[in-house]
Amino acid sequence: MAMEPLWEDRDVRFDVSSSQMKLRPGEKPIDQLDAVEDTKGNNGDKGRLMVTNLRIIWHSIEMPKANLSIGFNCVIGLSTRTAQSKLRGTVEALYIQCKCNSTRFEFIFTNLVPGSPRLFTSIMSVHKAYETSKLYRDLKLRGALIKEKQVRLLPQEQIYDQVNGVWNLSSDQGNLGTFYITNVRLMWHANINESFNVSIPYLQMKVVKVRDSKFGIALVVETTAMSGGYVLGFRIDPLEKLQATAKMIQNLHKVYSTCPIFGVEFEVDDTPQPTESMTRTPIQDDVEVEYDNQTDAFAAYFADGNKEKDREPVFSEELGLAVEKLKEGFTIAGLWQVLT
Repeated sequence: MAMEPLWEDRDVRFDVSSSQMKLRPGEKPIDQLDAVEDTKGNNGDKGRLMVTNLRIIWHSIEMPKANLSIGFNCVIGLSTRTAQSKLRGTVEALYIQCKCNSTRFEFIFTNLVPGSPRLFTSIMSVHKAYETSKLYRDLKLRGALIKEKQVRLLPQEQIYDQVNGVWNLSSDQGNLGTFYITNVRLMWHANINESFNVSIPYLQMKVVKVRDSKFGIALVVETTAMSGGYVLGFRIDPLEKLQATAKMIQNLHKVYSTCPIFGVEFEVDDTPQPTESMTRTPIQDDVEVEYDNQTDAFAAYFADGNKEKDREPVFSEELGLAVEKLKEGFTIAGLWQVLT
C-alpha cells in the first residue's frame, strides 16, 4: 500500500481546498482556538486556529476559503511582539518566521481572548516537540543509534525483531552488521563500527523488495525523493531468512502506512509556562529569495524584516497615481493577480 506523500509538515500553503484542510492518517489535533486573528494577512477577520502534530491550520470563520497551512518543518523562528490588530488594537501577538524552499514568510497571529497565553504556549511547545522527534520522520545516516551496546529506542518505539548477519552492500567488500526492525523504522549498524549505521523510517520507504544483485539475491530498500532517493542493499544468508526478513519489513511498512506514528506528543496544559522562557530567536542565514517574472505574490506574508519605514513614492503609469515603490521582483500586475 503506497503512502500518500507527506507535505503537511514540510510546506506552507495558502487558501487550500477542504480536502487539504482535513487531517491525514496519523495527524492528530492537539489544540484549537476559536478566536484568533491572522493579523498580517487578514487583519480584522476572526478565525479559528488548530495546532496538530504536523502543522498550524488557520481559517477565517466568515470566509473559510481564506486559510493557511503552516508546516512545523518550515518554522525557523517563534517570538512574541506587539502588533496592531483591527479587532484588539495594540496587543501582544505571536510572530512566526518560516522558510519554505528558498522563500521566507512571516505570519502574525493574535489571540482575541484577552489575557490568555494559550496561543503562544501551544504552538511553541508543539514545535519544540516536533523538533526533538525527527528520527520518527527523517532518514538518518551515522547517528547515535547505539549506547553501551544497546539500541536507543524512541519513546513510542518497540523492537519486533533483531536480525544478525546482515551484510550492507554499499561497498565492494560489504560490511557485516545487525538489523533492528521496529514499529516505526528499520535500523542497521556495522558490527565492528557502530557509528557506521542508518535509520530508515517507514515514512521514507518507497519500495522494499528482494532482487538479484552482483552479490547475489539481496533485500533492497528504496527511499523517497524527500529523503534523498537512496537505494540500499542488504544480503542475508540463508535465502529463507532473507525472504522472511523482507516479508516482515513489508508487512510493518504496510501497517505503518495505514496508521503512521509521527512521534510528536504533547498535551495541552491548563497552566502553561511563561512565554518568555519559550521564545525562540529567528535563525538568520544568507539566503537570497529569487523571484521569476511571474512572481507569486502572497505579498502580505513575505518576510520584509529590513523595512524600517515606507519606501519612497513613485508614479505608476498603470494606475495613474503615486504609489509606494515596490520591492524588487514585484509588479503591479503580479499583485493584482493575487486578488483574481
